[in-house]
Amino acid sequence: MNMRMTVIAAVAAVGLALGFTANAAGDAAAGKQKTVMCAGCHGIPGYKTAFPSVYNVPKLGGQHAGYIVKALQGYKAGERSHPTMRAIAADLSDQDMADLAAYYSADNAKTAAK
Repeated sequence: MNMRMTVIAAVAAVGLALGFTANAAGDAAAGKQKTVMCAGCHGIPGYKTAFPSVYNVPKLGGQHAGYIVKALQGYKAGERSHPTMRAIAADLSDQDMADLAAYYSADNAKTAAK
């Protein structure tokens, strides 16, 4: 019985890993065309937002594609609380998220302004 549970756990882990990767598949060229809403904050080096509180806006260039997709999904689902990001993510399709993630993950020096 212990071997069976080990096999089930391994299959589940592989499935989760493949699902995480599949969600991040996108077209970087299409993603570049979708950065208009990103550039106003993420495209300004050292930018700090004042709403809802003051904090440094994270740089997206070079971020792992899977992380970007999961973050955008979290904003869209209401699991992440930043109001501006929630509003932006609400209108993004799964393909939009994948394309943006492919674009930003392609080059660690890239920002939304490029």
